[in-house]
Amino acid sequence: MTVMAERTSSQLSVDMFERIAEFAEREDETVRFEFIDGRIGLRKVTNGSHGEIAMWLVFHCKQARPDLTLNVTGQGLKVETYRKGRARPDAVLAPVGHFNGKGDWADPDGVLMVVEITSYDSDTHDRDRVEKPRAYAEAGIPVYLLIDRDTRAVLVHSDPDPAIGYRDLHTTKFGDRVTLPRPLGIEFDTEELKRYVD
Repeated sequence: MTVMAERTSSQLSVDMFERIAEFAEREDETVRFEFIDGRIGLRKVTNGSHGEIAMWLVFHCKQARPDLTLNVTGQGLKVETYRKGRARPDAVLAPVGHFNGKGDWADPDGVLMVVEITSYDSDTHDRDRVEKPRAYAEAGIPVYLLIDRDTRAVLVHSDPDPAIGYRDLHTTKFGDRVTLPRPLGIEFDTEELKRYVD
């Protein structure tokens, strides 16, 4: 994930947020907007180690499951209960062609996994470890993968329950093997992730 500046906005509708985000992102391609738990988040587009981790994961997912695509282009998703939030995960795993014609903010139905990669900023804990897992579970996304550079661990959240979040959480230290649960069944070694910790 990237740097995020938040502003409280209890009066803002989802439709108004989408219009603001569309206009702002058209004017400045280096930022992305999110709307989670009634708050607007501003994310700067990243590069460097963050991007290398995303591409490393693209390779492993495509090698194990050629029928799936790990989208790292900033595809937006409608999240939270009743799809009232908007998130731009670092990556979204879905069947090939799933997002064709879906627009900037796609419904999460059919999404198999979302991925976040922590950044070194002050709100990473709340955003990536608390708010995002809850929002993704409420949306019914089967797997949330968090690549946590602070703790040098990969956290696999699965078995979403809209009322309580993800029921299962497995933590694997960088260097060990990770197995993504069904419906994915992808396994990979995380040794290379040690290279991308700043």
